[in-house]
Amino acid sequence: MHSQTFYSSVRVNSTRRRLCLTAHFYTGNNAAKKPFNILFFGRDEFSCNVFKQLHDARDVWQSISIATNPDVKTGRRGSHLSISPLKALGESLEIPVHTIPRRKVDFRGWLPPPPFTNTNETDVSIPASETHLLVTASFGRILRPSLLRLFPPAQRLNVHPSLLPAYRGPAPIQRALMRGEKVTGVCVIDMMEKKEGIDAGSVWGCESMVVPESATFPSMSVELAQTGGNLLVTVLRDMLLGKARSIPQPPISSTTPHASAISASDAQVDFTSQTALDIIRLSRAISHQRPISTSMPDGRTLQLHHLSVSRSHDDLGPVEPGWAVYSPHTHTVLIKCADREWLSVLKLKTQDRALLVAKEWWNGVKGLGLLNEGMLKLF
Repeated sequence: MHSQTFYSSVRVNSTRRRLCLTAHFYTGNNAAKKPFNILFFGRDEFSCNVFKQLHDARDVWQSISIATNPDVKTGRRGSHLSISPLKALGESLEIPVHTIPRRKVDFRGWLPPPPFTNTNETDVSIPASETHLLVTASFGRILRPSLLRLFPPAQRLNVHPSLLPAYRGPAPIQRALMRGEKVTGVCVIDMMEKKEGIDAGSVWGCESMVVPESATFPSMSVELAQTGGNLLVTVLRDMLLGKARSIPQPPISSTTPHASAISASDAQVDFTSQTALDIIRLSRAISHQRPISTSMPDGRTLQLHHLSVSRSHDDLGPVEPGWAVYSPHTHTVLIKCADREWLSVLKLKTQDRALLVAKEWWNGVKGLGLLNEGMLKLF
């Protein structure tokens, strides 16, 4: 006889009141299991914040290892070495860290370290160890079916920062911020084979939270990762007690938002169709990875930094979207957007030039002869 329990909770912190709805799915009590041997796949700061919560929960694991991206040379002539934040965290905690191949084609044949490797992995009749657990959090790679089969079906978990099935895909936090969502959340779900759907696994637990008006990707990433890490620990404790159960995700529809990867075109604004608020939401969502940009009349790219919505400027007369002017009152460049809104820009960076405050940048533009009756057309 199975029972199912739902409960909700309200959290209050020092800066704002946040409503968190939590759903856990319980079955009857079974014999307690041994703590897990965990292999954790991740790479970035989101992964790190999830991992910290898991690492601190010593009651749910007897061993824990990390699999992450290799070091990559970046910059001019490979002068800088980019190291996975999760690798650095693991080494600081003296956790075993294993790097995957850099090329995706080579990763297809990669085998995890002992004790997770099954030399007969192609023989699905050989069961995986009941203590083996796989966790992914912002890993960014597809795990092949034979790798997943090294772990019991109910012990391949993913921490996904959205309220599924909304925002399946690689950029759920960014897409939710871009759309101006008021509520988002995090789910712990089953990892499934690619043919069964990306981020489509059954849900072990979910928690929602209100999105603050001033939320940015970095701030939401930290909150969602910490919440997701705590939720993961709760799910694992329930698993060890034999009272965890997952439920299928609701079906998607034509209106269910998807979280496709952020591309260069996402950062290119269109003043005729986007309001100033749309552009500010875009900046809060993706400016950590791609600067918000437009184009100068001479074809050069122009980056827009430190944005805000400005009040109505009727004194400027009727202006079409895309026209810009310097305001000595706000000390910013004002750009007319859709719905009669004005975008206020404090700093700007022309292609191959330094980042400048608005007045210095505008003085430079005047010297190029690009103004038309004291205004600049942006594209």
